[in-house]
Amino acid sequence: MAGPRVEVDGGIMEGGGQILRVSTALSCLLGLPLRVQKIRAGRSTPGLRPVSANYTTANGNAISLTYIEARDRTGNLMVPSQIHFCCAPTGTPLSVCLLMQVSMPCVLFAASPSELRLKGGTNAEMAPQIDYTAMVFKPIVEKFGFTFNCDIKMRGYYPKGGGEVIVRMSPVKQLNPINLTDRGSVTKIYGRAFVAGVLPFKVAKDMAAAAVRCIRKEIRDLYVNIQPVQEPKDQAFGNGSGIISYGSSSASSLGSSMCLGCVNADKVGIEAAEVLLANLRHGGAVDEYLQDQLIIFMALASGISRIKTGPVTLHTQTAIHFAEQLAK
Repeated sequence: MAGPRVEVDGGIMEGGGQILRVSTALSCLLGLPLRVQKIRAGRSTPGLRPVSANYTTANGNAISLTYIEARDRTGNLMVPSQIHFCCAPTGTPLSVCLLMQVSMPCVLFAASPSELRLKGGTNAEMAPQIDYTAMVFKPIVEKFGFTFNCDIKMRGYYPKGGGEVIVRMSPVKQLNPINLTDRGSVTKIYGRAFVAGVLPFKVAKDMAAAAVRCIRKEIRDLYVNIQPVQEPKDQAFGNGSGIISYGSSSASSLGSSMCLGCVNADKVGIEAAEVLLANLRHGGAVDEYLQDQLIIFMALASGISRIKTGPVTLHTQTAIHFAEQLAK
């Protein structure tokens, strides 16, 4: 039987969509009826935005959401596992990586393999980039004992979206705890600077060159390879540009990514490099963008997990707070 309904204040701490993603995923997995109120209450446009409509049947900027899971006659949680369609409305840039954050935990313990068909922005502002998810998030989260395949069918950019990613996962019985406290020595820095649509290839080359120059000023004896890329026209919807750079060590990966509509290539490349360097300096085994994404898996793992980070972000504090509230 389901437990008593959990009441969540969606306006505290980070006060954004992360509260909804963490709470909804945990309530689904743990069989807890959930009510989230004051969603994005402190933002200039409070409530669920149109690009968040996959979470609710309400129209407009809904300020609260009630979720009650479905169960069969024996009381088992009903999680359909063959094909899941998690789609942003047409013409919106909702990040497929944020959709992945809420949908992936829900199918970890499903009865059979799952397919998540995620549509929206693969490289959107103020959200993880699909390249970061594939290059940094994936190898680290798989240390919990599960694997997934990430197939980028179409890239999509702000403000139109239009991207599509298919994630295939095999379920597990339990998650293993991780101990990621020793980063080891960073041996290589990789990356890709991309342009799509009408943006000239020179923008990608300038971003990559600026990033490499910035990194070389601080680290001279490390292998650095940031490739400029022109996305094929049949694999990208709309116009976009951005860069991801990440450091690889024996135990971990730390990264940074920037995706901007502007074409100030030098500025974007330097900023991405400086963020990466800052994450390498603090000595942690995970970067500032990965910490909060690991919390829900740490909460679900069978045993105590440990990760070493730099300064703990507000997003991470928020994820910890709601993992404690729902998962105890």
